Amino acid sequence: MSRAIFTIAYFTFLEAARARLTRLLLLVLLAAFGGSVFLQSIAIADSQRIQTAFLAALLRPASVFVLSLFIISSLSREFNEKGLELILSLDLPRASYVIGKLLGFMGIALLFAAAISLLLAAFAPPGQVALWGISLLCELWIMTALSVFCIFTFSQIMPAMSLVLGFYLLARAMSAIQLIGHTPLNESGLSQQFMVHAIDGIALFLPRLDIFTQTAWLVNATGSWPQLGPIVAQTAIYLALLTAGALFDLSRKNF
Repeated sequence: MSRAIFTIAYFTFLEAARARLTRLLLLVLLAAFGGSVFLQSIAIADSQRIQTAFLAALLRPASVFVLSLFIISSLSREFNEKGLELILSLDLPRASYVIGKLLGFMGIALLFAAAISLLLAAFAPPGQVALWGISLLCELWIMTALSVFCIFTFSQIMPAMSLVLGFYLLARAMSAIQLIGHTPLNESGLSQQFMVHAIDGIALFLPRLDIFTQTAWLVNATGSWPQLGPIVAQTAIYLALLTAGALFDLSRKNF
């Protein structure tokens, strides 16, 4: 079983190379670097801090978008071309297929995080870049598991990608939404209290992505290794939950 898992993971990683995903990643890095050089040239003060913040703020969501789109389109193509049915016709448990695919996509996420961290290492302290890069890897792994879960659930690119992007934006902005809700400008009424409790309820099901991959770690060197504890714990919890959801969705499908 473990041999089948690693074989599927290897071919998933190989598919990314054949799809020229590495060239796309390189193109994104070059475009971001070019934009940061332009900003640095027109900045009056703190030019390197501005350049670093721009790179971090741009490359984090860009890596999430490119990776999620690749995962969803890859699995959708496998559904449409009956590749999944061919694999499942072999003497292979469905769990091996899901775990193998996840491991392959997580390897691609590791490549993304390493490439982005290497670029940022030229502008920020190495220790802070390492902390930021590990946090980015955790963030990408959560989005990887979510992308796999969504395409197994919806089987189509548009609804799966919409849910992934909506989840990411909401998880990133939820702390700001809660802060606004808990500090009303006027006297709060019953409807506002209901909305605040509803927002707090939704926040319970989302990861605290606002504490992941903070740009302040790079520009102010404020990051510390104990901050990785809650990030790693959240990553483990959401990986387990989303993998279980993907396994359940695949197990109930009839081919």
